[in-house]
Amino acid sequence: MLLLEITLALLGACLGLAILARRTRLPYAVVLILGGMALAFIPGLPRVELDPTLALAAFLPPLLQASAWRTDWQEFRANLWPIMLLAVGAVFFTAACVAVVAKLLLPDLPWAAAIALGAIVAPPDAVAAASVLQRMPLPRRIVTVLEGESLMNDASALVLFRLAVGAVAVGSVAPGLAAVTFLAVAIGGFLVGLAVALLAARVLPRLEATPLEIAFTFLTAYGAFLIAEKLHVSGVIAVVTAGIMIAQRQRALLTAQTRIEALATWSFMEFVLTSLVFILVGLQLNGILERLGAYPLPVLVVGAAALSATLILSRLGWVIPFAYLPRLFPALARNEMLPRPRHAVIIGWAGMRGVVSLATALALPLEIPHRDLLIFLAFVAILATLVVQGTTLEWLIIRLGVVEPTRRGMAPAEATARRLMAEAALGEVEGRLDSPLDGVIARDLVGEFRDIARVFTGVAAGGTQAELRARLQIRLAALRASRERLIRHQREDGLSDEMLTSLLSETDYEELRLQQQLAQAG
Repeated sequence: MLLLEITLALLGACLGLAILARRTRLPYAVVLILGGMALAFIPGLPRVELDPTLALAAFLPPLLQASAWRTDWQEFRANLWPIMLLAVGAVFFTAACVAVVAKLLLPDLPWAAAIALGAIVAPPDAVAAASVLQRMPLPRRIVTVLEGESLMNDASALVLFRLAVGAVAVGSVAPGLAAVTFLAVAIGGFLVGLAVALLAARVLPRLEATPLEIAFTFLTAYGAFLIAEKLHVSGVIAVVTAGIMIAQRQRALLTAQTRIEALATWSFMEFVLTSLVFILVGLQLNGILERLGAYPLPVLVVGAAALSATLILSRLGWVIPFAYLPRLFPALARNEMLPRPRHAVIIGWAGMRGVVSLATALALPLEIPHRDLLIFLAFVAILATLVVQGTTLEWLIIRLGVVEPTRRGMAPAEATARRLMAEAALGEVEGRLDSPLDGVIARDLVGEFRDIARVFTGVAAGGTQAELRARLQIRLAALRASRERLIRHQREDGLSDEMLTSLLSETDYEELRLQQQLAQAG
């Protein structure tokens, strides 16, 4: 009963803090983690301990799969080079910089333990940056690179952490063996994800029920992660691989109804899990501080400040040179995929850390020297990146002028796609004009389809969009009038609730479609 009460109380706190974040326009993650810290110091509240193993297994798979399902595979492949430079190169570089600083602060700390600390805080969390990025109309390439990095960087950081902890236990690990182990763990995770995706492709079409299909998508996320971890390979890579492969085939594997309902279900779960993650991070502060009595305050302050600064500056030190240095070479400077310097600054500053870093810190073995101090330093670094970078990222985006102008009206590319769809539908109707059975009905419909094709042809050619907007507004007004009449009919003539719900569901889907088109048409 106590667990249920705590869970409901945390969900209530998450909802209240989410409303506060929207009202204050502060990053969602910052408000949640600060709110969790405040709750941790309220007298009489039960202590909430975050089991690191449970945290990774419970929260990480669905959040990773949700990101994988949103990933545009074509854009991901087109930006694979900068994504891997961040997901692997930046993680290793940051871990090395943090390890050096940690060794300077604590000379008796083994190098392997210092590298483990670096691996803990190295991977940024795109969920933490999402609350800012979603509010800003950024160039699509920046969003693609950051989302792609978030899919892969946890894998490289967790593998590096595992190798470093193993080196502490045995005393040392040969660099060659570590590199081979890293590749084996990554390839093994990919193979597990591939196997899970192939199994899902065979099972999903046979379920033939939306609730079962949605439940199975969650099962694939957890299954890929847990199987990979049992085999001692990368669970993160397994989840990402399975998620991307299933997402690419979702239109063949899932019905339209399942895709619509799955989107709502996954959005809700992502909100709940993300909210709980960050508020639980804040709740850990009280317990961490209680275990630091042996360390003088100056040591804690200097160490926390040095590590936080290193974490922020090392990412900028890795990202920005890849935007500026290649321009010294004309052959590279002509490359259209070369990152713009302003974009690189935004990517470098969007380095907020999150739950993976804290859960990994709490997973440090008890025999690690200065374990409590390392956990404290990791926590402060997470908080520093969230507060410092999270609260200034939007300002920096505006200051650098990276925000793309809001497009008014439907883009010609979208209008062209809609024209092709309308012409295909028109061709199907016109093909039935000579049919003895369907011809009469087709002649009644052909005018409407020709008109739709004509409108989108004009928009695609750069013509006025006023007619398109007027049509959509009239259809939306007519739809709402029909809904009001249906509700009035139910009150007057006693239409069954089941039939009312079914008919209203149709109008809801149609209204959503019209509203989306109207928003895109400006």
